[in-house]
Amino acid sequence: MRLDKLGVVIALIAGYAVGVAPFATFRANRIVAGVPQTLLASLPSWAGPTLLAIIAVAVVIGLFRTPPTLRLAASFATLAALFLLIGTAADHLTPPANTYARVSPASGFWLLLFAFALLAADSLTRLRLTPLLRILVLILAAGFIGFVLLSGSWDKLSILKEYSARADSFWAEASKHVTLALGSLVAAVVIGIPLGILCHRMQKLRDIVLNVLNIVQTIPSIALFGILIAPLGWIAANVPGAAEIGIKGIGMAPAFVALFLYSLLPVVANTVVGLAGVPVQANDAARGVGMTERQRLFKVEFPLAFPVILTGVRIVLVQNIGLATIAALIGGGGFGVFVFQGIGQTAMDLVLLGAVPTVLLAFAAAIILDAAVELSSPFHSGASA
Repeated sequence: MRLDKLGVVIALIAGYAVGVAPFATFRANRIVAGVPQTLLASLPSWAGPTLLAIIAVAVVIGLFRTPPTLRLAASFATLAALFLLIGTAADHLTPPANTYARVSPASGFWLLLFAFALLAADSLTRLRLTPLLRILVLILAAGFIGFVLLSGSWDKLSILKEYSARADSFWAEASKHVTLALGSLVAAVVIGIPLGILCHRMQKLRDIVLNVLNIVQTIPSIALFGILIAPLGWIAANVPGAAEIGIKGIGMAPAFVALFLYSLLPVVANTVVGLAGVPVQANDAARGVGMTERQRLFKVEFPLAFPVILTGVRIVLVQNIGLATIAALIGGGGFGVFVFQGIGQTAMDLVLLGAVPTVLLAFAAAIILDAAVELSSPFHSGASA
């Protein structure tokens, strides 16, 4: 059997994570320096060797060119064991009746998670799953994580203790985060697609619009948020009714406008590229059957350009989910509230309370929209037919 190159990398990462890096960190309270614990020290006597055995088997399977289904099963089994046993580590390391002690996953856990998630992603790629099956895998993974959370096995982990102290505010900030990301995307699509169509038709307008949007894209997010405070503050103070509908110098308004401006370039540019890529023969055939320009746009050009346009929407949504974190610096809310509070309090688990949902949201959005792009592709439709 031949060695697999990616399997060698995964074996090296797993070996370092198990043999050198700590698996969990114990702290007497939420802000003091932690004491790193090895994998065997973090887990009960039965759990440590069991996890090591599971990791060893998965590493051997990944190290050689084994069937993708076997690699996928090994990676999923290892990931499930890691998710379940990190909660066991928190229970094992926390002294009885101690409400101040904190146990967090350490670098070894995160490296193992990364290594076997990489093995799972590679296995799924080799299996060439259909878009709907990829979404099904995502749903099953989300269901498993939900099951672990609802089972209470993670309740003694520090990140869950941070959540329990802020459950109401967590969901309020989650709502703001999603509103900023999706709302700015919808606004960009409503304005950006018609603007992209105009730019496709008019060369001079295209050059001006794309140059301006490229300049906006180069402005750092913090700077753009700051630039918008003054004009929006002036509008709130001088335009009747503006403040009542939420337009202010700080808060969600400047964050929304900034995300909208960042969103325009991918939407407009992909609309132009998608329309420019429509085969000339398709337009000639449409003219030959007597279609008007409007009919050609909506019945020929736009359907053929849609996968490229949807790719721009995917870029925007993933980008906005990440950028919405910065909105907390100007009072816009979102998961960034916990990130910056945690940084200010040197409470890294509070940082994770904001960072982990942001990463998971972006990851899920990317998978779902990737599947949508593939389903909308004319090549996929032709293959399905």
